[in-house]
Amino acid sequence: MSKNESFPRPEYPRPQMVREGWLNLNGRWEFEKDPGLSGEERGLHLGRSLKGSIVVPFCPESRLSGVSQKDFMPCVWYRRSFAFPEEWKGKRILLHFGAVDYEASVWVNGKLAGAHRGGYSSFSFEITHLLKKGENQIVVRAMDDTRNSLQPTGKQSKRYESYGCHYSRVTGIWQTVWLEAVPSTYLRWFRLYPDLDQGKLSVHAGVDGDAEGVILRAKAFASGKKVGEESISACGPISFALKLSEVHPWEVKNPFLYELEFSLEKEGRQLDLVKSYFGLRKVHIQGKKVLINNRPTFQRLVLDQGYYPDGLYTAPSDEALKKDIELSQRMGFNGARLHQKVFEPRFLYWADRLGYLVWGEYPNWGLDHSHPKALERMLTEWIEVLERDFNHPSIIGWCPFNETPSSQNPELLRSIFRVTKMIDPTRPVIDTSGYVHVETDIYDCHNYEQDPKKFASYFSEFAKSDKVWRNFPENNAPYQGQPYFVSEYGGIWWNPGQEDEKGWGYGTRPKTEKEFLERYRALTESLLFHPKIFGFCYTQLYDIEQEVNGLYTYDRRPKFDPEIIRKINSQRAAIEGK
Repeated sequence: MSKNESFPRPEYPRPQMVREGWLNLNGRWEFEKDPGLSGEERGLHLGRSLKGSIVVPFCPESRLSGVSQKDFMPCVWYRRSFAFPEEWKGKRILLHFGAVDYEASVWVNGKLAGAHRGGYSSFSFEITHLLKKGENQIVVRAMDDTRNSLQPTGKQSKRYESYGCHYSRVTGIWQTVWLEAVPSTYLRWFRLYPDLDQGKLSVHAGVDGDAEGVILRAKAFASGKKVGEESISACGPISFALKLSEVHPWEVKNPFLYELEFSLEKEGRQLDLVKSYFGLRKVHIQGKKVLINNRPTFQRLVLDQGYYPDGLYTAPSDEALKKDIELSQRMGFNGARLHQKVFEPRFLYWADRLGYLVWGEYPNWGLDHSHPKALERMLTEWIEVLERDFNHPSIIGWCPFNETPSSQNPELLRSIFRVTKMIDPTRPVIDTSGYVHVETDIYDCHNYEQDPKKFASYFSEFAKSDKVWRNFPENNAPYQGQPYFVSEYGGIWWNPGQEDEKGWGYGTRPKTEKEFLERYRALTESLLFHPKIFGFCYTQLYDIEQEVNGLYTYDRRPKFDPEIIRKINSQRAAIEGK
């Protein structure tokens, strides 16, 4: 592992699948904008010098990139050279990208290594055959058309300026770029199925390369003590169960994580070694409750959109990712909707470590849901997201869409919902958060009513019957008794120091801090104390640019005493019993 701390984001980018042989390629790259889309015609892919520079992994719109370009950039180019360590000789070399928005093409030493479409999922190419001794050269082209109705963009603004709940755009590389050395036969993937009730871990895995005579050995450790070991032939489909001699559940207040080690062996010789971890965590539905480890746990969620003042989509440091979770927990939230963005694996790592419940989402905004090509544009990337993040115990559900319109193609939502369930049968899935449900495990709504009495009245009938409040009853699929929660509420506008008219929030601004806190308490308690509602999600954790309805400012300063908010949120919910 690289020890050099002189470049940004030096930490290992894939904490659930760790190998020793890796090289971080973050830092200063050559950079050039290509508004005429003529770069390849001009030979930039062959490695010609570019006009400017940029600090990777920060997008050119951000301050930390050193570029700070706010205008639309339909195409940008990156270039850098590297030399791989001498000890990698004879290994297979993989080039990894955490995320590039939106369509990436990659050349190594003037030859095409591969291409990828999708601004939020990770991808990699084997480049062994393209390398040479000494200095090697990587060139990346990123094409990004935010205004294209077939490009999912999340909360990125389609106007020149940010406005309302739409923020600065993100173009090109925005997560770590890195190299990895693997043996000729290596562990390519594994999927973990924790079974708390049986005290075991089921494993499915796949190997790349010649696996004849190769054994996969798995070892589990609890606080350094070996508590399980199994071995199986790596030739063909790999599926086995690892029985654990000690059972420790992963819970919100005690997020116990087992260490996990995989090794590929042949004739007593170790070919590959991968280190990971897992949590014994169970999520299932029982009536109108969502149970975590067989107990009803009220989901006290907050909306987190993953924006940073200086890095936009990219946190300035690993510590900043951890801090956002700690700020949320400090106010009594036990989880978050990771909203309109696929968060990086390092955030999920800290959620696993800190016992933080999260819903994995997809940034579907910007995509025309009625277009016949919408499924093609979304499905491949969504599958990549599911496969990459499947093993994180902190993820307790999936939500591929948010606030889809009535003009959508309902079969798009149904198809994505069913594919998600096929890939991951272990977690509940919301087809679309709020608005127009088609087929869903969880029924939710968005309600930004600011009058607490009126807000509570929307859900009073549900306490006595199965009549739920719905955003668009004329378009929604009928409610069929699923667990129900209010997945967006509040959004209380609070920025008393504002001196211009750019601020944006929901409803009428409270006149005093006391009025804000009284409104927050009344809105929140009407959900906490409802006998059939299993959770809430407050909008939002922190301000973002002109949207000023956060509990923290954009630079993460608390607007109120966190202890006051914590005491409100931490009250026992009705669904949790006495």
